[in-house]
Amino acid sequence: MAEQKAALKILVVDDEKDIRDGVERILGRMGYVVRTAAKGEDALQLLETEPVDLAILDLKMPGMDGMELHQRLRELDQDIIVIIITGYATIETAIEAMKQGAYDFIPKPFEPEHLRIVVARAHEKLRLTREAEALQAERARTLVDLDTEKSRIRTIVEALPTALVVTNTAGEIVLMNPAFVKSLDLEESAVAGKKLASVIPDSGFCQMLEKLSCGKGDPAGDFVGDAAAEAPTCELVVSGSKYLMARGQAVINENNIHMGAVITFANITSLKMLDQLKSEFVAKVSHELRSPLSTIHEQLAMVLKETSVHETDMDQHLLERAKEKTHGLISLIGDLLDLSRIEAGGVSHNIQAVQPGALLKSIVEFLNARAAAKNQTLTYLQEKDALPTLNADPMALESIFGNLIANAINYTPEGGTIEVRIGTTADGRLKVQVADNGFGIAPKYHQQIFERFYRVKDDNTRFITGTGLGLPIVKGLVDGMNGEIVLDSDVGKGSVFTVVLPV
Repeated sequence: MAEQKAALKILVVDDEKDIRDGVERILGRMGYVVRTAAKGEDALQLLETEPVDLAILDLKMPGMDGMELHQRLRELDQDIIVIIITGYATIETAIEAMKQGAYDFIPKPFEPEHLRIVVARAHEKLRLTREAEALQAERARTLVDLDTEKSRIRTIVEALPTALVVTNTAGEIVLMNPAFVKSLDLEESAVAGKKLASVIPDSGFCQMLEKLSCGKGDPAGDFVGDAAAEAPTCELVVSGSKYLMARGQAVINENNIHMGAVITFANITSLKMLDQLKSEFVAKVSHELRSPLSTIHEQLAMVLKETSVHETDMDQHLLERAKEKTHGLISLIGDLLDLSRIEAGGVSHNIQAVQPGALLKSIVEFLNARAAAKNQTLTYLQEKDALPTLNADPMALESIFGNLIANAINYTPEGGTIEVRIGTTADGRLKVQVADNGFGIAPKYHQQIFERFYRVKDDNTRFITGTGLGLPIVKGLVDGMNGEIVLDSDVGKGSVFTVVLPV
């Protein structure tokens, strides 16, 4: 075992030197070969000459952050095991990283023993994976060898700490380990040989299982067992209080024929509970702060209105700045409360018939004054006279389109143009596009801008104020309406946000 540990190479990437040194010291004592880097660029340069088996990445780093470095590592080596170091404020990003293939995460601050356990578990997973790969690579085996291999694989599967189940093309359970039975609070004798869909009657999971088992996925690569394709995932609730993340992969033989599916389950109950506590805390604090801030803002407005001519320009400037800052805080609190309501399912309840053309046109007319203040041209275009009626909450629609148009105004320089187009897709869904010729967004940020508080900062945008919550609110509302939002943008070429909603 000591020889295996000595051969295992680990890369630690963190911008804090104390953490790098501490992790290197702890893992070095365990017999591992440890390399460190202070930033993502240094890590990639090191990997060009010295490949590693396991990488421990900090999510929040200047320059290339942990999420981008994780994706780059996956492009270089699909087999590398990634462990995320994260603060509690980035717990959602850690979950997203696990969805994209990260093995585990360690919250800051962490104890040395916690680090040892997670790394040892990852090492064991790597050892088992390599052992399984070695078994699969064997050729020209006798029946005795084949029987021995099956026994070894079954032993490995049953020993895995991760819940695992294998199904055939009919979705019937052909193999499961004790961790699966325990995770779903089942009895092995009651589920063996049954259809997995009858054991887990979740509609989203059943749909994923059907596509995985018999190969009904997208021909472009989804669900087809391609190692480069992202494995589909689904969240489940077990016994009303336990949350599991199911991740599946299709099983394909050497003739490219679907044989079934392999599905693993990770317990994310603690992450969900932490996320709920965070949301409740944010909502409570926001409620407590909004009232006094509104009072201060009104009093500042009254003082400014009644300021005598004897007041200096400096006094006026300070009061104006104070009023501006309190208004920004009130907007931030409003956005936080909107996000809390979206997470709690407390939006889009006032469903009624809405004429989307009339609603969108009124929003454009309302924001036209703001665009005119920057000498911008804000236009509304309707592709056809008759648009389908939308059954939705008008307040939610106003929030979606208002945020997108306001963003276009903010991130388009003076004299720019903004065009709001509304029409329908080929399958009859409502399509709204907000296009501008503003600063644009580099493709590498297209997913990150929908994360909370994330804002792209460069020479063009650093003086633009904002909370970084507008687009996450838009994404949450669109998802809640079973719609989709797509961004087409690049630096210096402007941006086009396309929202498609079912009618």
